[in-house]
Amino acid sequence: MTGPLIPPGPLTHGTELNAVYTIARIVAETPDTEAGLDAVFRLARTIFIFDIVSLYIENKETGELEPYYARALGRGRHREAELSWGEPAAIESFRSGQTVLRQEDVGPEIKGRERRRDYLGLPMLVGGRCVGGLVFGRFGGPSFPPEHVRLAEFVAWHVGQLLESGRMARRIATLEAQRELARMQDEFISTISHELRTPLGFIKGYVTTLMREDVTWEPETQFEFLHIIDEESDRLRELIDNLLDSSRLGSGSLKMIFESCRLMALIRDAAERNQVASPDTQLQLEIEADLPEVRADSTRIAQVLDNLLSNAYKYAPGSNVIIRALNMGDFVRIEVEDSGPGISSKFIPHLFERFYRVPNNNQTIHGTGLGLYICRKIIESHGGKITAESKPGMGANFNFTLPVITSAKEKLPESTHETDKDNPGS
Repeated sequence: MTGPLIPPGPLTHGTELNAVYTIARIVAETPDTEAGLDAVFRLARTIFIFDIVSLYIENKETGELEPYYARALGRGRHREAELSWGEPAAIESFRSGQTVLRQEDVGPEIKGRERRRDYLGLPMLVGGRCVGGLVFGRFGGPSFPPEHVRLAEFVAWHVGQLLESGRMARRIATLEAQRELARMQDEFISTISHELRTPLGFIKGYVTTLMREDVTWEPETQFEFLHIIDEESDRLRELIDNLLDSSRLGSGSLKMIFESCRLMALIRDAAERNQVASPDTQLQLEIEADLPEVRADSTRIAQVLDNLLSNAYKYAPGSNVIIRALNMGDFVRIEVEDSGPGISSKFIPHLFERFYRVPNNNQTIHGTGLGLYICRKIIESHGGKITAESKPGMGANFNFTLPVITSAKEKLPESTHETDKDNPGS
C-alpha cells in the first residue's frame, strides 16, 4: 500500500497526530465501509472544520456520478445532509483528477452567513483509478486554508483505501458464493444423474429380459419382473415430481388450494396408505379427539405426511412409528416419531436445506435431499413451522404446526378467491 500515511506538512498539535494515526487504523481494521466512513469523518472534524461531507461514486454504466454517502456535522445539522451540496465540486475534481476549491453564494433566500458556502472537492482514488469525488463543505466561511486542504487530501486517500477494502471484500464474497453455487450444481447433477439412472437401469434391464425370444418365462416370474418395473417407474415419477415441486416452491409458482380441512381423516388415510407400503412397520396413531379445523391444502399436507413416514421407514426400518396430532390452541401440532437410530445433533440444523442428505454408509438408501426441503416450503406456505428433534440411539421426531381456523371467513376456500382474481369475469 502506497500513499500519504501521514499528511505532508507539520502537525502542530498532538490531537492532530493522534487523529491521523487513528484514521489509518480504522481504515486497516474496519470491515464495514459505512461504519468506517462515519468514524473517519467524525475524527476528521477534530483536525479541520467542515459542516457537511458528501461522497459521489461513478456509475460504470452511465459514467455519471451518483451520491453514495453524506453527513451534516456542523451548521445545518438540524437538516438532513443534502446530497446536492457540493455536487459541482465533486464532478470537477472527478473529471480533472485534482483538488478543487469552489465558493458559492446561494443568494438572499438563505439568511445570515450560511448563504456563503465553500466546497473542497477531492478526487476519489480506488485501486489507482479515479472513481468519484469527495466533498467537504463549510457554511459562512472562513475558506479552507492550505493546511486544511492537505489534511483533507490525507483523509480522502484513506477513504479511497476504505472503499477499496470494501470492494475487495465484496468481490471475495461474490467469488466464494459463485464457487459454492458451482459446487452445489455439480453435486446436484451428480446426485440426480445417479438417482435417475438407478430406476432407469432396473426398468431397462427387466424390459430387455422379458423381451428375450429365446426364453419362456413362467407367469410368476413375469409378474415379479413387471412388479419391479412398476415400482421403479413409481420411483422415477417421484423423483421427477420432487424436482418439479422443488423448483416451483423455490420460485413461489406452486399454486395451492387452501380450504377447511379435518386432519383426523387426512392422517388416517396417510397411515393406511403408508402401512400398505411398509407392512413390517408398527404404526400407531395418537390423535386427540377435539382437533379443530385448519386451513390447508389437503393434497400438500398429505404429501408432507407421506414424505415423513417414508423417511421413517427408510432410515428406521422395522422400528415403531407414532403419528401424533395435538391441539395446541392457536395451532395443531403433528408429529411423526420413530424409534430408530436417531440423528446426530450436528446434522439437525441442515435437514431442511435443499439437496442436503445426512451422511450414511448404507448404499441401499437412495434420495436427492429434496423431500424435507419440500416439506418445509409447504408448511411455511401454510403459516406453520416444521422442525426435527433427535438424539443418536433414541429415534427421531419430525413435527410441524398448522394454524387453526379462528373465524368463519377463514373457512371459505382460498381457491375460490384465487379463481376470482385470475378470472375477474367469472
